[in-house]
Amino acid sequence: MKETNYSSKTIGGTDRAEAKARWNPYLVGIGIGILSWIAFGVLDEPLGISTALSSASSVCALPVMGSEGVAHNAYWAKNPLKWNGGILFLIGTFLGSLLSVLVSRTFRLEKVPVTWSHQFGSSTAKRLAAAFLGGVIIMFGARMAGGCTSGHGISGSLQLAVSSWTFFLTMFASGILTALVLFRKRSGASK
Repeated sequence: MKETNYSSKTIGGTDRAEAKARWNPYLVGIGIGILSWIAFGVLDEPLGISTALSSASSVCALPVMGSEGVAHNAYWAKNPLKWNGGILFLIGTFLGSLLSVLVSRTFRLEKVPVTWSHQFGSSTAKRLAAAFLGGVIIMFGARMAGGCTSGHGISGSLQLAVSSWTFFLTMFASGILTALVLFRKRSGASK
């Protein structure tokens, strides 16, 4: 793991290498728009990951439920694992983010990120438990809403779907509220 001296290499809590490596948000937005056109035009599918991830989880359930159990599961019967745009987008998201941090030379393994450590302490178990619980809640919400930030937030809002705009605005409001609660300044804490 790469050790970093955050006191001398940070700008307002952001690592200088990471600050330099950030992409222009306008170019990223244009890229996402073009990718959406390609997804609709070539694959006739919107961008989205949560359905693909849920379908792929059937492979993880095989050792526990067996092939018969997976085949009779109502969700996996409706959304079977298949090679489609969602699976390609899921794999591409992972590979693209890995390529990005390798090219920008900002890759580092962290059990407990600095921001988390400053706010909640350096307990690895606490961090992993919170990350797991957060992932479960997010995935449950995405399945309940019928889409995730890419499905509703990008594809649905581009199509001006009311459900997607409702999701998008609710996501931002709850994200802001969560950040305010989790990362509020504690009385007596030093900067």
